[in-house]
Amino acid sequence: MRDIAVFTGSAHPSLAAEICGHLGVDLSPSRLTRFANDCLEVQLQANCRERDVFLIQPLVPPVQEHLVELLLMLDAARGASAARTTVVLPHYAYARSDKKDAPRISIGGRLVADLMVAAGASRVLAMTLHSPQVHGFFSVPVDHLHALRELAAHFSRYDLSNTVVVSPDLGNAKEAAHFARILGLPVAAGAKQRFADDKVQIQTVIGDVAGRDVIVLDDEIAKGSTVIELLGKLRERGAGPIRVACTHGLFSSGALDRLQAFDDVLEIVATNTVPIPAEKVVPKLKVLSIAPAMAEAMRRINVGESVSTLFEAP
Repeated sequence: MRDIAVFTGSAHPSLAAEICGHLGVDLSPSRLTRFANDCLEVQLQANCRERDVFLIQPLVPPVQEHLVELLLMLDAARGASAARTTVVLPHYAYARSDKKDAPRISIGGRLVADLMVAAGASRVLAMTLHSPQVHGFFSVPVDHLHALRELAAHFSRYDLSNTVVVSPDLGNAKEAAHFARILGLPVAAGAKQRFADDKVQIQTVIGDVAGRDVIVLDDEIAKGSTVIELLGKLRERGAGPIRVACTHGLFSSGALDRLQAFDDVLEIVATNTVPIPAEKVVPKLKVLSIAPAMAEAMRRINVGESVSTLFEAP
């Protein structure tokens, strides 16, 4: 690999360390200082001059704190004469603010993308953005990874002869269809209407789920309102045992405990794009690592190889 420096903020240091382990490089030190007036200062404590710098920082709660950390790291790398600075975003929280669906609201996904570029981002490496248009919010190159291969490898260990993949809504149906093709399974989707952040209604499930085992696939689970609403519709349609899968397992407001309580939910699968505190972990939870995929993408960016070819074969 060419001259490389990898830094991380305070959002998910264990993932950054795991990625560096797969890359075979040391995680470079950084220092975060909070002044008496609550302002932050970041110092990158390794040489960046003319180096390929990677900054690993998912935007996880507290999102605003971690965003400002990232912007300060970007500014520090630019001021230290980095040759190129790549933001590694395992989770882009503001990607959900991707459209103007009410009067006089901000489009946070685009604004925060502009802030990163203004602070010095040369490139972005992201994992499972909420919707395709978010990719276009950035005015620098974006490599968009997904965790479908990791999830598929996990579920392929089971007998899937009577299984259907179900997307909670039509917006995620394309991703669910891709996942279903990898596993050679049929796909179905819920017809969802959202009334508030934690209030959704699924009118029906489009597709055949009666008497079938189900894998529910979503990009992100926060409060779990959508998945829990979908579980009720699946029972009404006569579905069998259910496994729930997502890339970003935020699991806020007791979502894991509520999902764990359903007898027909056999398993809850997420990746480690966001940290899951030990006190939230429940017996049915399985966490898969995306560190090898992110490390390989970073290696390819560093040496100038294609990243998209990572997904050409199932």
